[in-house]
Amino acid sequence: RHERVELIVSDVASEKRARKVLDRANALSDNIRFHRWPTDRVWTRDSGCSFVISIDHVGAGAATRPARRGHTGGDARVYIERLAAVTWRFNAWAKYPNYKNDEKISSLMTKAAGAQELRPMFGKRQVVLEGGSIDSNGKGTLLTTEECLLSKVQQRNAGMKREDYEKVFSELVGIKNVIWLGSGIAGDDTHGHVDDITRFVAPDTVVSAVESNPDDANYEPLRENLRRLREARDQDGKPLAIVELPMPSPVVFEKRHLPASYANFYIANGIVLVPVFNDPNDRIALDILADLFPDREIVGIYSGDLIWGFGALHCMTQQQPAL
Repeated sequence: RHERVELIVSDVASEKRARKVLDRANALSDNIRFHRWPTDRVWTRDSGCSFVISIDHVGAGAATRPARRGHTGGDARVYIERLAAVTWRFNAWAKYPNYKNDEKISSLMTKAAGAQELRPMFGKRQVVLEGGSIDSNGKGTLLTTEECLLSKVQQRNAGMKREDYEKVFSELVGIKNVIWLGSGIAGDDTHGHVDDITRFVAPDTVVSAVESNPDDANYEPLRENLRRLREARDQDGKPLAIVELPMPSPVVFEKRHLPASYANFYIANGIVLVPVFNDPNDRIALDILADLFPDREIVGIYSGDLIWGFGALHCMTQQQPAL
C-alpha cells in the first residue's frame, strides 16, 4: 500500500506459503516481489547491504544513464545520483557459527537492486558491520555504540579503532559526524545495537529509550546514553532535540532478558511500523511516535514472538531509497 516490498523466501514452498497468507489478508499484489534466497535467520537489517545514494559529477554534455540528474549552481556541471550499496561483511555478530547463507544476502540484494557495490575495507579485510549497529539522519550524522563496535566482546574487526570506523563511515556513507553512545539494552545478543535504543525521527531529532525502574539492568546504561546525547551536536554543530521513549516491562525467558524495545520501529513511506508487547507502555510509545510522524500512519505490530529470536521489525527490514 505504501511502498514496493522485496520479500525474501527460502524456496518455492516458502513462497507458496507466503503468497497464501498474503492472499488471505488481501495483501497480495504486484507491489510484492519474491526472492528465493536461502537464509539462516530473518534479520535482513544486519545480513543485508546498506543502500545509499552515490553522487557523481560529470560534464553537462556527458553521455550516461543517470538515475536522477541535477545541476550544481552556475558552473554548468551536472551531478548524477545513483543507487549504491555498501556491502558489509556479515559474521553473525561474531557470536554464532551458522551464517553461510546469510553472508550471501548483501551481494544478492545489491545485484537484485541493480546497485553499484561499495565494498568497505580495512587494510585487506572487508569490514564486518550490521545495519542495526548504525542509524543516520541523512544529513551527515550517524549514531552507534561503543559496546558494539569497540568492545573486545563479540569483536567484529580486530584492530579497528574509533577513528578507523569514522573514516569508513565518511568515505562510504557520507558521514561527517559520529555520535558514540555507550551500551545497548539487556538481552541484546548483538552486543549493543543502536536500533534498540536511539533512533533519528528527523534530521535534528532523536527518540531515545529510557527505563523508569532504577533497579532494572537498563536503567543506568540508558541514562548514560541520554547524557551523551545532551552533550552531542549534529553535523552543523547544533544540539539535538531528544524525545524520551519508554521501555516496556522486562520480558524474561528462562531468567534471560529478551530485547523488547519500542525503538526497533521501521519507517516506511506513509507509515511507521512499531513493535508492541501487550504492555501498558505500548499506547504511550505509539502516541509519542504519532506526534513525531504526523504525516504517517502509526501501526503497532505485536512482536512478543519476534523477540524470542532477539529482534523485531527494524531488524528484519532494510529500506532502499527511491530514485
